[in-house]
Amino acid sequence: MTQIFLSIAAILGGLSVAAGAFASHALREKISERSLELFDVGARYQMYHALALLLVAVLISRTQSPPTTLIASGWLFIVGIVIFSGSLYALSLTGIKILGAITPLGGVAFLLGWGALAVAAWNLKF
Repeated sequence: MTQIFLSIAAILGGLSVAAGAFASHALREKISERSLELFDVGARYQMYHALALLLVAVLISRTQSPPTTLIASGWLFIVGIVIFSGSLYALSLTGIKILGAITPLGGVAFLLGWGALAVAAWNLKF
């Protein structure tokens, strides 16, 4: 699980940097200011949660028997990135407003991921 989460965290972190650069350089003149803000929020939250996933991977590597809540938090961060950031990227690029209705589901995944991480941290044995 450590290698999977580390790899996914690195990929998602790098893609977040690429998304931010893409927004700054390629999209600035092509989409509205509001759409640019939404894209930026997606990139920012993607980076935050890629770093959180990195932390989860490090914690898993340091424990003999990682709690299922720790593993769940990693998957929830991944799902949150895909749904939250992905829907904001799609909304800002297409203007299809119904995509904004999906975004809160990604936010819920983020919240559940942080909750699962808190529970795991409380019970961790090093």
